[in-house]
Amino acid sequence: MRIALAGAGAFGEKHLDGLKNIDGVEITSIISRRAEQAAAVAEKYGAKHSGTELEEALARDDVDAVILCTPTQMHAAQAIACMKAGKHVQVEIPLADSWADSQEVLRVSQETGKVCMVGHTRRFNPSHQYVHNKIKAGEFNVQQMDVQTYFFRRKNMNAKGEPRSWTDHLLWHHAAHTVDLFAYQAGKIVKANAVEGPIHPELGIAMDMSIQLKSESGAICTLSLSFNNDGPLGTFFRYIGDTATYIARYDDLVNGKEEPIDVSKVDVSMNGIELQDREFIAAIREGREPNSSVAKVLDCYRVLGELEKQLAAG
Repeated sequence: MRIALAGAGAFGEKHLDGLKNIDGVEITSIISRRAEQAAAVAEKYGAKHSGTELEEALARDDVDAVILCTPTQMHAAQAIACMKAGKHVQVEIPLADSWADSQEVLRVSQETGKVCMVGHTRRFNPSHQYVHNKIKAGEFNVQQMDVQTYFFRRKNMNAKGEPRSWTDHLLWHHAAHTVDLFAYQAGKIVKANAVEGPIHPELGIAMDMSIQLKSESGAICTLSLSFNNDGPLGTFFRYIGDTATYIARYDDLVNGKEEPIDVSKVDVSMNGIELQDREFIAAIREGREPNSSVAKVLDCYRVLGELEKQLAAG
């Protein structure tokens, strides 16, 4: 399986580190906005080609599939370009930054028959897989999820602390993780509300946001998001259920008493990004729809679109 990666920043390298652990995978092309960055990452991971334009990778006959870790605003158009070029594609979250674009990506995936997977990593983290397995077995039902997504990003920086060429978004990027996960664990979302704080004068985005969700099962979710938080960073999930309480922090899980739960046997790796990439490769090889295919996560973007309209209306 010959892979091109577009977007060789902090998150792109997380994918490349995960792909190293998957048998029969070769990184053949690295695309990045800066030629020198693309060349350096290509050398580090043994890719024979590097460049600055996605079209360079799409034209190559030694590229079977593409992983997109590019700016949010480019995701939908680039995913469509990949599929129309005959390549399978995994696009990092979010799929798009509008409901209309999300629907168009689905249409093209159905038209081309190519695997189109979206990087909804929470479906693959061992911590959330553990809870999902309990739900599937009838041993746990979500009553409430309380989620905090907190970063300190008053300047436009990436995960490495380097200047970013584009602006991140609490709703279309960071909320997408929880909106999809809540539906995955508790059922289709039937009610959603959102409020946001002041707009940053330079970044032009809300730095704080609060979202309420209700699923068809009756479960509720409260999501707090902030780019103003100067404290513990990341996303923390509290599952309150009928038989237990679980707290998930990325790939780790504890119960309500902060006692660790062993999730090392949940899957073949403890790395959610690697597991996500393993599913992408396996789906292509087996000719099947992956978990977090564009079709399976599409309803998340319907909800985000509705929330965007609410926020715009004030």
